[in-house]
Order: sequence, then structure tokens, then C-alpha cells
Amino acid sequence: MIQYGLLEENEDTDAYVDKGISLDEIEKGTGSPTYGSNIKLDPEDTHTWNNKGIALGKSDEYEEAISCFDEAIKLDPEDSDVWYHKGDSLSSLEKYEEAISCFDEAIKLDPEDSDVWNGKGFALGSLEKYEEAISCFDEAIKLDPENYYALSWKATGLGSLEKYEEAIACYDKLIMLDPEDTIAWYHKGDSLKELGRVEEAKQCSAKVKELQQS
Repeated sequence: MIQYGLLEENEDTDAYVDKGISLDEIEKGTGSPTYGSNIKLDPEDTHTWNNKGIALGKSDEYEEAISCFDEAIKLDPEDSDVWYHKGDSLSSLEKYEEAISCFDEAIKLDPEDSDVWNGKGFALGSLEKYEEAISCFDEAIKLDPENYYALSWKATGLGSLEKYEEAIACYDKLIMLDPEDTIAWYHKGDSLKELGRVEEAKQCSAKVKELQQS
């Protein structure tokens, strides 16, 4: 994990931001102090506020993250990435209506970002608006036909609407992408059971056990 050091006096702001960009490597709670110092150096830097918000979100500090995204939006309301991350944090707080508004802003600015369509779809699905959610996942799949989350969440939405044949088609795509995906095999079996196709469902269950034992 990255351990953040203090800025030397001769280091510039860009170098400091670069130290915080590898967010996947941030340990819980270690990202904020670095970004806090950076904001004192350059409070007008949109990316710094955005990156601090992402780091806080990774520490499950969603309210604080949203405050950072709001600061970034004040500086640049046309940054689709900031709107996306604010929506993601709002979803984590189960504020789905507000999240959808943010995702809509992001889509207006960048309709070709499959992650944003996924985020909106997830929020809609959480509100049990399954048809609308599926439409969003379809947009994500158009942009990225191998998008795991879009295919998986679309299948979940279809199952909720009792459209089991269509759900199975999604699980088959997931299995084609990864034949060892036990979750896809398991839920395909569930959908087959709902259709009364018991023998095929048993084959899926057997496949799950085989994969778990291998």
C-alpha cells in the first residue's frame, strides 16, 4: 500500500496530485491527509477535489466525499467524471433519486461512458424500476459488450420481472466470457428452476460444485 509522504518545498502541485492518483492502492483512511494538504496548495484544482472525494469514498466516508465532489463541480460543472463519482457515493448512501440526477448530468456530458449507464441502472434497479434499469444496462452493453456488471445486473433485473429466458441468455453470455463464473452458473440454475427445467438446473448446480471443488 502507498504511504503518503509530505511535499518537499520544491515539489509542484501536479507531482503532488500524481501521488494520490493510484486510488486502488490507497489504504483506508490514508488518502485524505495528502489531498487535504494539496488543496491548501491549490484549492482551485478540480482533479484534486475529485481525487480526494474518490479516496474518501473508498474509505466509506461518503458524505465527506460528496462535499469534495460538490467543490469540484463548483469549479468545473462540465466534468462528467465528477458527476459520476458523486452519483456513486449517493448510491452508496441509498440516496438513489439524487444519484440518478447526477448520473443524468454525467450522461449529458459523456453518453459514451458505460460506467455511468451502469451506475444509473443500478440506482434505478434499487428503486425497483427494472424496465428503466434494463434500458440503462443495454446502453452500457452497446458500448462494452463484455461489461460484466451490465450483463449481471441486467440478468438480475430480468429475473425480478420474471423474464427468465432473457435472464438465462445474459447468464450464458457471462459464462461464455468466463466458464468458471460460479455466480453466473448458480443464478442460471435458479432461473431454470423457475421455468420448471429441473434437470438443466441440476446440471448448473453440479457445475457450481465442480468449480468450487477444483
